[in-house]
Amino acid sequence: MTPSFQASIQLKVRDYECDMQGIVNNAVYQNYLEHARHEYLLERGFDFAEITRSGVHLVVIRAEIDYKKPLKSGDQFKVFSCLERVSRLKFMFRQKIVSLDGTQIYIGACVFCASLNDKGRPVSFAAIEALF
Repeated sequence: MTPSFQASIQLKVRDYECDMQGIVNNAVYQNYLEHARHEYLLERGFDFAEITRSGVHLVVIRAEIDYKKPLKSGDQFKVFSCLERVSRLKFMFRQKIVSLDGTQIYIGACVFCASLNDKGRPVSFAAIEALF
């Protein structure tokens, strides 16, 4: 079943994000995805910095990225995100980067996350539970 993507942001590729081949460096896509996840949470009333100050650390534990077509300098695109439960302590952001008109998919990603306490132990983060 294809999830309905619940949030999107629009971004533009900056020159310095490109490598010698003139395409976006593969690691930069992680930045785009992370920014979209933070915006996703913010739109739902969760400030990432405030969550961290409260002693809860939302961390990426695995990222799966399928690169379909490279972005180039000046390209504008959207990052779509939705949140899915994986288990009691894990959740996943299903994300994709697409052209503004939606006809081209640049990447598809599944980013698995968990919430940890200050000692690095997994904890159930009740606020995240409300998003499911």
